[in-house]
Amino acid sequence: MDLNHNRSVKLNDGNLMPVLGFGTFAPDEIPKSKANEATKIAIDVGFRHIDAAYLYQNEEEVGQALRDKMADGTVKREDLFYTTKIWATFLRPELVRQCLERSLKKLGLDYVDLCIIHVPIAMKPGEELLPKDAKGEIILDVVDIRDTWEALEKCKDLGLTKSIGVSNFNHKQLEMILNKPGLKYKPTCNQVECHPYLNQSKLLEFCKSRDIVLVAYSALGSSRDPTWVSSDSPYLLEEPILKTIAKKHNRTPGQVALRYQLQRGVVVLAKSFNEKRIKENFEVFDFELTAEDMKVIDGLNRNYRYDSMPFAVDHPYYPFLEEY
Repeated sequence: MDLNHNRSVKLNDGNLMPVLGFGTFAPDEIPKSKANEATKIAIDVGFRHIDAAYLYQNEEEVGQALRDKMADGTVKREDLFYTTKIWATFLRPELVRQCLERSLKKLGLDYVDLCIIHVPIAMKPGEELLPKDAKGEIILDVVDIRDTWEALEKCKDLGLTKSIGVSNFNHKQLEMILNKPGLKYKPTCNQVECHPYLNQSKLLEFCKSRDIVLVAYSALGSSRDPTWVSSDSPYLLEEPILKTIAKKHNRTPGQVALRYQLQRGVVVLAKSFNEKRIKENFEVFDFELTAEDMKVIDGLNRNYRYDSMPFAVDHPYYPFLEEY
């Protein structure tokens, strides 16, 4: 990954993915219109990789931002790299295309650049994003992820998406797909939670050995959305070691956390709806962490997961019982 000249990485299908992406997830209490404003700011400051999902329920707003920025001449469609995700209630093979087509319709786009399986854990199909029983427990479903993958391959063949990948898969689940008889396309990427407290070094090594790009979400810690994340979780950006390194380089802890990922060959997503921080998050190409800095940040790893999806711990495809 040559970070000075080429700010993209070549995927195993030949397509290019910008190494720094803008995340669009926001907790429910944040008005959907904010996603529109923030995406426009992100494109203005230089972000070209936009990470979104059916689950986030703001693709109309994000799509409008993309179309506005194309209409005013800031970008062309081919300059943008847009990711969406097939949600857990659509993992049955006959529903995969429907989920992607819904996203495309909301976006007002003909295709996405990347479509990934959001989680390996299926939930009961239907209109509810989080289907629950009378006791308030999420209703899970069991779908063979290889069948879901085959349906996603068909979406690529139809031109609805240029590349396909997965998210929240462990190495055994990746192997299930890689070893699938009749596999047509390998996953181009695996998008997982990854930050100095959970640096995923073993999964990263595995992905590199299979020519799969690791994409980091929650790279700055977490949005601390109570639906998914416990309120007593540590604040990554308050970490004294990151603060010390940041001060030395005259940078913010967030910039250090992002640069750390880029230097280890990870594509990194930065999520903020705050204009000043969106700008800061893009300013990670003009400084370099030393080998010693990298080693010290590696030492912060404590395998701490902000979102461990405890509701699915008994599901046969629960991904986080494996070491990586």
